[in-house]
Amino acid sequence: MRALVIVAVTATTILLFLLISASANTSLFANHYPLLLGINAMAALALMVLVMVQLGRFWREYRRGVFGSKLKSRLLWMLALMAILPGALLYGVSMQFATSSIESWFDVRVDSALEGGLNLGRSVLAARQSDLAEKARGIAIEIGGTNGAQSNPIRLYSLHTQAGVQSATLLNGNGKVIASSSDVIDDLAPSLPTASQIKKAREEHGLTWVDGDAQNGMTLRALEPVSTGGLMPDMLLLSQPVPSDIARNGEIVESAYRDYQELQLGKTGLKRIYTLTLTLTLLLSLFAAVALAFFLARRLADPLLMLIEGTRAVAAGDFKPRAALESHDELGVLTQSFNFMTQRLDEAQRETERHRAALESARGYLESVLANLSTGVLAFNKDFKLRASNRGATAILEDDLTTYSEISLEQWPRFTMLTSAILFGFREQGAEWQREMELESPGAAPKTLLIRGSTLPGGYVVVFDDITQLISAQRSAAWGEVARRLAHEIKNPLTPIQLSAERLQIKLADKLDPGARDMLERSTQTIINQVESMKNMVNDFRDYARTPPPVLAEIDLNALIVELLGLYESSQVIIVTRLESGLPAVRADANQLRQVLHNLLANAQDALTDVPSPQIRIATCSNGRRAILSVSDNGAGFASHTLARAFEPYVTTKARGTGLGLAIVKKIIDEHRGDIRLANLTSGGAEITIKLLLAEPLSAAA
Repeated sequence: MRALVIVAVTATTILLFLLISASANTSLFANHYPLLLGINAMAALALMVLVMVQLGRFWREYRRGVFGSKLKSRLLWMLALMAILPGALLYGVSMQFATSSIESWFDVRVDSALEGGLNLGRSVLAARQSDLAEKARGIAIEIGGTNGAQSNPIRLYSLHTQAGVQSATLLNGNGKVIASSSDVIDDLAPSLPTASQIKKAREEHGLTWVDGDAQNGMTLRALEPVSTGGLMPDMLLLSQPVPSDIARNGEIVESAYRDYQELQLGKTGLKRIYTLTLTLTLLLSLFAAVALAFFLARRLADPLLMLIEGTRAVAAGDFKPRAALESHDELGVLTQSFNFMTQRLDEAQRETERHRAALESARGYLESVLANLSTGVLAFNKDFKLRASNRGATAILEDDLTTYSEISLEQWPRFTMLTSAILFGFREQGAEWQREMELESPGAAPKTLLIRGSTLPGGYVVVFDDITQLISAQRSAAWGEVARRLAHEIKNPLTPIQLSAERLQIKLADKLDPGARDMLERSTQTIINQVESMKNMVNDFRDYARTPPPVLAEIDLNALIVELLGLYESSQVIIVTRLESGLPAVRADANQLRQVLHNLLANAQDALTDVPSPQIRIATCSNGRRAILSVSDNGAGFASHTLARAFEPYVTTKARGTGLGLAIVKKIIDEHRGDIRLANLTSGGAEITIKLLLAEPLSAAA
């Protein structure tokens, strides 16, 4: 379209030049004026079609709401009006001027002046012709009255000199020269009249005429008959040149009058020619201007639209370079600068994205590390509102902490002791602090937490560990050392005491009376029984301190439970089982696992002594790579002061016993790499839950 507009405008300019040249009556184009007029009309029609096509395209874009159509339309109308208004004004002024000029050309005063000038020139020539005729007539009379004078050249010279004419020639009746006299030396052959002129002069008794023109010189000639008495009189020819200025001015006036008459005859056609020429010039100029306005509107709007689309894309995050104008003007520099800016923004975005990806990767890694830490982590803002927590904190606190993000730490519905300790630590102990506390949960064993607090820019962070197992292990290790030492220190004197009591009974039994003998037997038997009891207690301490390592093998836990429950068929307590069908085998020591089950069942039976309808429930299930064994009863449950230290030696509520049963159970389960938990049921009673590894390779289980 742009190439078509350029070709059309160029062709229109050439055609307008040719048409204007033809209107100026240039000989090269005047004869082809109708053809040029038709070609220009066809060019105007073609430009009009081109403009209509472009207008139709703009209108369709405007109707569809194409981006940038409003801006292009506004630029188009502005540029078109800039061409149409001055063109219409110039057309009106030109038409008025041309019409007035043409009318002024044919003014009556001009016509009269030209005609008067022409008549004046004719009068001058007529007067000179009349004067020359009078001179010719006088000379003819003079020659006719003198016999033989007509053949005397000297006489003829004298006469023409006296008359003041240029030349005089005497001709016979047949037009032959008789005598000739001239002021011009080289005029040897004077210009002779024609036979018709001689005849006319003879008939009219004299004849005058003008020879030549204004450029080559005009000559007045007078032909007069000379009366000689014959049938064919002689003829006298006088010649007198017209002054050059008179001839030239007369020719000019005659030519101007002739041209004026021609214009007068073509006045209407001339008006039509100028009107058509100006109209076609206006149409071609306007159509070409509108076509150029389309081109310029696109030329001006395209970079602006590119910039607008580019800014929208940049605002949306798209920094891809746009097409720039390959020009060195301000618009081209602007679009190129915009592309350079978007390129720099794209590079900055890529760099930012790379840093963000690295930051996200580091953040994800840190979150992954924090999420998989067994240590609990809580992050607070300056208002002590929870910003982040990990799975370790959720597992230790056994609560969903996501619901606490909208409330401050003081408003937490649970963990009153924990929140008080955290607030006290930051407000009273400074930016860095550490403390140990007991966290109690209803129905569960208290947990011992080691809490550390740190102040960060913009908030606080709290890190805490559940050291319950660590303290329990430390206590178990301490009790094991105590048990080993007690077993060593107590067992040594027990055997001599028992042997001494038995020896006293043997030596003194026959020497005492019956009453003293009975008292001796009772005393020695008491000593022996107590020594035996102490030996059993020492053996229990020894077993706790020196539990043999488990011999692991694949064990069917359900079958082991069924086998063990056969020993409790005569028990007064109802034992209910809920064993998972197809439970995978566990890796355990069968003898030690039997000891665990015996201890748990024995403790449950002891706890159900005074319960009206005693019941023990045993259940198994699998969860991932572990098997879960739970033993619960409907008794009174664990006392709150013993729940946290139930696995420690010598912690018991029984009237008799050392309290080593659960301690030994805990030690066996730990050596099986399992887990054991105590809890009180909300419906009443206690529950012990044991988790054991399934029968998988130890490396995989680890």
